[in-house]
Amino acid sequence: MIYIEQIRPELTWRLRQRILYPEQKLYEMEMEEDNNGLHFAAFKDNAIVGVISLFAKGHDYQFRKFAVDDSVQNMGIGRQMLDHITQFAQTNGAKRLWCNARVTAIGFYLKAGFGHTGQFFSRHGFDYEILEKQLIPYSARQ
Repeated sequence: MIYIEQIRPELTWRLRQRILYPEQKLYEMEMEEDNNGLHFAAFKDNAIVGVISLFAKGHDYQFRKFAVDDSVQNMGIGRQMLDHITQFAQTNGAKRLWCNARVTAIGFYLKAGFGHTGQFFSRHGFDYEILEKQLIPYSARQ
């Protein structure tokens, strides 16, 4: 069984590093913005198997550093995490959820209802497209 909880930022670093940036050092995983974000982990058998960080700017929410342990990929954990933060963002008034998606992961996000923006860029040897999903905040629902 999988459960998702909010965690301290430093608990995301090990999985961030191992899955997303294996060539970098663990201490390089800390982002200055970490203290301004919300961080979530998926737990399986009391071990962290997925992490995601969420940052709000008004009604715009961006998620970053989304990683699922390779031993449990393709089991729906990433989708559960994405659904969790989408619901969290909506509950807190978000109108838009977006990410810088690695080009290799775009299909995953499209299946989850995200759309193309056509904005592409490269950073640290990876190609990205900004993807977004329009949300109806729960507070605006009748």
